[in-house]
Amino acid sequence: MKKIKRYENTKVLVLGLALSGVNAAKLLHSLGALVTVNDYKSFDENPEAQELLESGIRVVTGGHPVELLDEDFEWIVKNPGIMYNNPIIVRALEKQIPVITEVELAYEVAESMLIGVTGTNGKTTTTTMIAELLNMNRENGHAYVAGNIGTPASLVAQQATVDDETIMELSSFQLMGITEMKPHIAVITNIYSAHLDYHGTREEYVAAKMRITENQTAADYLVVNWDQPELRELAKSSQAQIIPFSRLERVNNGVYLENEVIFYRDEPVMNTASILVPGDHNVENAMAAIAVAKLLNQENGAIRECLQQFSGVKHRTQFVREYQQRRFYNDSKATNNLATKNALKGFDVPVILLAGGLDRGNDFDELIPELKRVKALVLFGETAAKLAETGKKAGVQQIEFVQNVEAAVPVAFEISEPGEVILLSPACASWDQYRSFEVRGDAFIQSISQLIAKEEEEE
Repeated sequence: MKKIKRYENTKVLVLGLALSGVNAAKLLHSLGALVTVNDYKSFDENPEAQELLESGIRVVTGGHPVELLDEDFEWIVKNPGIMYNNPIIVRALEKQIPVITEVELAYEVAESMLIGVTGTNGKTTTTTMIAELLNMNRENGHAYVAGNIGTPASLVAQQATVDDETIMELSSFQLMGITEMKPHIAVITNIYSAHLDYHGTREEYVAAKMRITENQTAADYLVVNWDQPELRELAKSSQAQIIPFSRLERVNNGVYLENEVIFYRDEPVMNTASILVPGDHNVENAMAAIAVAKLLNQENGAIRECLQQFSGVKHRTQFVREYQQRRFYNDSKATNNLATKNALKGFDVPVILLAGGLDRGNDFDELIPELKRVKALVLFGETAAKLAETGKKAGVQQIEFVQNVEAAVPVAFEISEPGEVILLSPACASWDQYRSFEVRGDAFIQSISQLIAKEEEEE
């Protein structure tokens, strides 16, 4: 870790805790900053604030009082989830106090090479793929994952050395709070509309995503999805060397698909049939990851070996296991129509789809083209009736209603046949029944284990 002097004896306000805030506060404290932590949650219900106080860091809890800014802070490190229309942020910007996010702080102290990954979909899978590709058959150093993927960037930055790489998943929220951060390799998986409640307009959302490349120079690389005309145009604003990837056409100086073979700069790397995780979207994720791996001189044999074994990120079209010739996939992270459509596109065999969850008022008719490949629906949650209506429109012959995911697994197995897929891809948030999509996915995995144990006991 670089021992920077920028924050020594300077007053810094860390706004909002969670993992990123806690680790940012600890890092700043170690750098000699005069840290104040401010979190909305009350002190009695705030173990993170209690821990920091015991470490000698000042904490202010129970709200975000604008009056704090009377204390002449020189920096604010903001939790990405706190919106810019929050009164304390509005006032800070009026006072021209720099407001950064924790990933910027991590960049300032990091010794390792930074690879940044952003996009609307596929960030976590691509980030994880890159790390596994770079760690394959490796003798020196390590590729770490960090950022929006769940591991605080400021924690990894203190561990990684010059022999390592940090592959950082970067959300639009995080990217809005950077000033100098510059990935040596930046990846943009795709761009769609998202988080408009936070950004206000699609233009602002896209602008936030493009900040990943704003500090790059001609010595850096931007790996970008060439199948999106919008991204082709946006890439023109980058000073980095453009490395395109495309499923749809041959591209120069990049990664492309031809006759189901992935090429890098006209060199065959691997067949798409060897990629374990299903779907065109995962082919795109793999192509982006391959671009990074080849830029860093990974061998084709290691790339093939890695992607033949890569079973997916947990809860994201994750291959769970095969039992009695049925393959189970956990895609609990699919909380919207687009994610479920992408999951269904990945299978060319009959699918038993487990779906349902929180009713946000939307309909599911855009699923109809993909539901035509679905043999049966097993539905639960607030949206079960809506999804059933959509299933009928699509011509799904068998529709079952169950109480929850745990009840859905044995029903799905009962109506399935050898060679078919049982897929949890809910198209809805989990909050009507489960605390998070992770809890919902774990319930699915556990139910599969219980089903198999029961089946084998009865044999």
